[in-house]
Amino acid sequence: MKFVIDSIDKNARACSIETAHSTIKTPVFMPVGTVGAVKSLDATDLKNILKPEIILGNTYHLYLRPGDKLIANQGGLHEFTKFNKSFLTDSGGFQAFSLSDNVKIEDDGIIFKSHIDGSKHKFTPQKVLDIQYNLNSDIMMILDDLVALPASKDRLINSIKRTTKWAKESINYHRSNQKKGIGLNNNIFAIIQGGVDKEFRKISATELCQLDFDGFAIGGLSVGESNSEMYDTVEFTTPLMPKDKPRYLMGVGTPEDLIENIYRGVDMFDCVMPTRNARNGTLFTSFGKLNIKAAKYKEDSNPIDSSCGCLTCQNYSRAYLNHLFRAREITYFRLATIHNLHYYLTLMKDAREAILNKRFEEFRKEFYSKRA
Repeated sequence: MKFVIDSIDKNARACSIETAHSTIKTPVFMPVGTVGAVKSLDATDLKNILKPEIILGNTYHLYLRPGDKLIANQGGLHEFTKFNKSFLTDSGGFQAFSLSDNVKIEDDGIIFKSHIDGSKHKFTPQKVLDIQYNLNSDIMMILDDLVALPASKDRLINSIKRTTKWAKESINYHRSNQKKGIGLNNNIFAIIQGGVDKEFRKISATELCQLDFDGFAIGGLSVGESNSEMYDTVEFTTPLMPKDKPRYLMGVGTPEDLIENIYRGVDMFDCVMPTRNARNGTLFTSFGKLNIKAAKYKEDSNPIDSSCGCLTCQNYSRAYLNHLFRAREITYFRLATIHNLHYYLTLMKDAREAILNKRFEEFRKEFYSKRA
């Protein structure tokens, strides 16, 4: 992986990340393709309409179904899905958090029951990487111990210790494999934990950033804390991260969250919000959120957002989308998802342009003034 900083405007950064499959311009939002597909879209929609340079896949879900070995036999995620740009895959740590009733966390890994058939499995730092080698991810997240907030100090301390221990095992295993010719095109990111406690964040960041990872993520946020706590934690943590490597904030979030965290030095984002909200009738626009279910749109011949250049806004009215949603027509899901993802991806392109032109602060103010 090649990483270049193209421009810095105060703390906001515009960078380029080159993997074996694409060049990713940051700030970047990564659409979530949990089981190898962005919900309601196919690879043609991605390649020809939305054109993201990277999407996210879910290691836990792909391991359980259809299986990482099957995907390897099909040529890895790129050949299996026909999306030929970059993939980032998470480690399964979030699933351990979100499926906590079926999970047991031990010092050497995470034991969980499949949500599909109840079968027992164990993720270790090494196994998680073996799965991701089979998936042939461009960026592999290592196993971490994610904590729901609020959490006790003892739980946070144990999370940090476990995350650092697993990180050391992961990087040693990966570099050892690369010497054998395995995983040469697979990059590896560590995940900083510590809740919203600055002392714990400093410990975690200091321990992990001494290790030879290709990039670093801030994990354990957007899991129960307030927005102000999230922003304060990111603002405190980013200066502790290497300047010459990508910075990724996991699982965040709203358009406002993206703008605020770019302002604080983050390069990469992912979240299910644009795709999930699209399916539920909430559409993102330059002037805020629009609930297409509302009766007032039943005869509205305007596009979702007159300033939007997406396929949906260029061709279809609010009235038509309102009708499709009420009819539960599958076409609605595709058109709404295309619009929401186009909005997120365009927001990132515009933010990058503002950073390159040293006017991000002005761009940030314009973003909020449109929503007022």
